[in-house]
Amino acid sequence: MHPEPTRMRREILEIPDAVERLLSDGGADIRAAAQTARDMDPAFLLSVARGSSDHACTFLKYASELVLRRPMASVGPSVKSIYGVDLVAKGALCLSVSQSGMSPDIVRMTRSVVASGGMAVAITNDPASDLAAVANATLPIHAGPELSVAATKTFVTSLVTGLWLIAEIKQDADLIAAIHALPAHLAAATLCDWSDAASAISGQSLFTLGRGPSWAIANEAALKFKETCLIHAESYSSAEVLHGPVSIVEQGFPVIGFAAGDAAETSVTEVLDALADKGAKAFAASTKVTRAAALPHARTDHWLTDPIAAIVSFYGMVEKVARARGINPDTPRHLKKVTETV
Repeated sequence: MHPEPTRMRREILEIPDAVERLLSDGGADIRAAAQTARDMDPAFLLSVARGSSDHACTFLKYASELVLRRPMASVGPSVKSIYGVDLVAKGALCLSVSQSGMSPDIVRMTRSVVASGGMAVAITNDPASDLAAVANATLPIHAGPELSVAATKTFVTSLVTGLWLIAEIKQDADLIAAIHALPAHLAAATLCDWSDAASAISGQSLFTLGRGPSWAIANEAALKFKETCLIHAESYSSAEVLHGPVSIVEQGFPVIGFAAGDAAETSVTEVLDALADKGAKAFAASTKVTRAAALPHARTDHWLTDPIAAIVSFYGMVEKVARARGINPDTPRHLKKVTETV
């Protein structure tokens, strides 16, 4: 008899349908917010988020800088909630990302940005949340209920929502088309078997690597190892890992690298090959490695959407690692679904 699938597993498999629902139901809100942002012509962007949502914002930072050529900075919510400082954010476009929309520090910083003359866009799974109430515009991510503590489909739909907003601001037809083609690619990503990487993870520390938008995905992967598998994982840019962290790499040390079909792919795979030469069990979501092991992966119709497919394949693997370690990934110890920080 097969064990009952975890909520996390079921929610991973729901990701293609959740993105399809977002594409069907979210367009009007996204296009309206994009038009307002175009009229505003922001000189820079800000983000306000924590946890997985902050990793989504790191991805969107790269998208903003690569597509819009506008710098984007992450703002510490404690600047307002703890220190009581209101930023001078006039003319800024602020992306506030929270699946629940209920954390007081995220809400307070977003309200502060709006009061100072910035435009705040709430990206949330709850359009009736406190965050939505204080933002200038709300973009529901249409993920549906997410019951597992570990965010999966809300992370992916937050990525797609923010990237779609940026694509509409730029009116980038190729990127918009690739976003609309995502559900089929994400369905393929759920079928990618990363068992070889899973078998190399013994419970010791490990690295996750990426560069550019894929580094944001590596950040999310490291968090998921910690919260669902109780394994210490550190995420590094492939440009940084050889500058010091490499010293702890020893024979059999696990490394998982994320790459897209972009200008950074070669630099990521070269570092993974170098780590394999040092004894690491290195794996890559790329076929360009020669000494590290290539993982099955689903590439999409655009290099900026490739990392979204990669995290879906990773989620399938990390859920299996958790279960193999006798851990229920739906209820990680010390954690609850909504964390409200001040």
